[in-house]
Amino acid sequence: MLAKRIIPCLDIKDGMTVKGIKFLEIQAVGDPVELGALYAQQGADELVFLDITASHEGRKTFVDLVKRIARNINIPFTVGGGISELKDADALLNAGADKISINSSAVRNPQLISDMAKNFGSQFVVVAIDAKQQAEADWVVTVNGGRIPTDKRLFTWAKEAEDRGAGEILFTSMDHDGVKKGFANNALATLSTALSIPIIASGGAGTMEHFSDVFTTGKADAALAASIFHYKEIGIPDLKRYLRQNNINIRI
Repeated sequence: MLAKRIIPCLDIKDGMTVKGIKFLEIQAVGDPVELGALYAQQGADELVFLDITASHEGRKTFVDLVKRIARNINIPFTVGGGISELKDADALLNAGADKISINSSAVRNPQLISDMAKNFGSQFVVVAIDAKQQAEADWVVTVNGGRIPTDKRLFTWAKEAEDRGAGEILFTSMDHDGVKKGFANNALATLSTALSIPIIASGGAGTMEHFSDVFTTGKADAALAASIFHYKEIGIPDLKRYLRQNNINIRI
């Protein structure tokens, strides 16, 4: 069995790492390169850098920032935000990113997933899905940083993304984002059972128990979190020791 992964997420706005609650109330928390390097030293398995307003404001992810990250960080990292064409992904790959994450652009143009998988390989393509729960098994997919609901539903869209060549799904529950009450484990378990590609859980981490739960009940392959790491509420080494003690296969 593959080891479970701990992935700090650094949301980027105007070149700084920020954090919000339910995608709102955004506050700056530090330099993304410095924070990323710190998390790598502490034992993070991967990092995710998301330009959270790129799609909304029509900007491209800053390639220069990706180059800085690549020079200073020695673990795999994913970059997302404003990636709408093959040339965007190509520029990020050449700048040093290990994977790219597409979200709004994939919803609007699903063929983009197929094209990126064909050109770069599925392992390079992460499809991020931000969804809001309407009923027990009804999750509405949103775009533009959660601002605009769509007619797509979480489970069917995730399956289509896999069929088109996505290498991983990064699912963020908007209802759980930033509130630190646990991940959307029922939805994650459904995704993990239905798909054969890895599922990254995002939204809701507040305690070490939440990570244990998301790997067992939620069946997730990786767990992503932001504020608990940014504000030093949970240390990555302590978290990994806790998970190992609870029989979770984790790299230390």
